[in-house]
Formats: sequence, structure tokens, C-alpha cells
Amino acid sequence: MNSNHSERIRAIISESIRVKENILADADFLSIIDKVVKVVTSAFSQGKKVLFCGNGGSAADAQHLAAEFSGRFYKNRHPLFSEALHVNTSYLTAVANDFSYDEVYARLVQAMGTTEDVLFAISTSGNSPNILRAIEEARLKGMTVVGLTGDKGGKMKEMCDYIFCVPSADTPRIQESHIMIGHIICYLVEDNLFG
Repeated sequence: MNSNHSERIRAIISESIRVKENILADADFLSIIDKVVKVVTSAFSQGKKVLFCGNGGSAADAQHLAAEFSGRFYKNRHPLFSEALHVNTSYLTAVANDFSYDEVYARLVQAMGTTEDVLFAISTSGNSPNILRAIEEARLKGMTVVGLTGDKGGKMKEMCDYIFCVPSADTPRIQESHIMIGHIICYLVEDNLFG
């Protein structure tokens, strides 16, 4: 192996570990995870929906986490109503073309969202216009909004009911922590609901 690559590989892994260790040492951050688990458990218990939205890698994370709820995580159990809002490409391209890309998630939240549903809004910068518009619509609908973002929080920071500001400015490290946080939530919600 190229020695330069070896050092860079170790540095990347070490940085990923460091970000997660900072989360682990932050009692307030861990408390928010626990609160979100309770909110999502309650929503599913009442027959409510959990929706996800994000762009690029965050869209992949949105789809991944929605599938953990609607399919299964560890347990073979009843499916839970969860969806990533970008999965209909005909809708996505039509609305982006006819209105604007900023409206692609907001319009689906308008159509699908109801009081006490949960929206997970994922943006590493916290400033993605289409995510901010989705949050605005979710608030109008009386939904609970959970934000996943990076260390600064961006505009999302003041708009969400619960916000996870991962302590990093590096997009890949932020996304790695988002999926870890999402997996913890999926695991604990599933355990709460299905024992």
C-alpha cells in the first residue's frame, strides 16, 4: 500500500472516530436523541407518519432511514409508515421544472403532512432552500421537525423542534454521524414498539 494513502486512510478514520467521540461526550446531544426516540415512538403509536427529506448524500440517508422503519431494522414486525420524499422522480422533475427545485419537498409536505407527523430534515449546511421550505410547511401543518445538520446549524437551527448539529464542518464526517444517529433512533423506536 502507498504509504501516503495509508496515512490518509488512518487520518480519515481517526477524524470520523473523533467526531463520534465528541457526540458521545455531549450529554445534551445524547438527550436529544432520547427525546426524538420518544417523539417518533409516540407518532407511530398514534398511526402517524415519519417523513424524510435531503439532497444528494442526505437524500440517500433519507431513503435509507425511511426504509429501516417501513421495512425492518432488527425485527420482523409490522411495517411503519415512513417515506423519503424524493423517491418519485416524475413528481420531482415536474415540480422542479414547473415551480422550482426549492418547492419539491414543501409541496409533498403540504399534500401528505398532518398534525403530529414527524419530518426529518437533513442538510449538512443547514441552509438548503428546499429543506428550509419543507420545514416551513411542516410547521404550518403542526408536524414535529427533526433537523440533522453540521456544526453551525445554518438557518435550520432556529426552525426545528429538535436539531442535531454534528460537531464537524466536513460533509462526509457529518453524513457518517447522521446515519449513526438515525440507526440509533430506528433501533430504539423499533424496540419501544415491538419489544
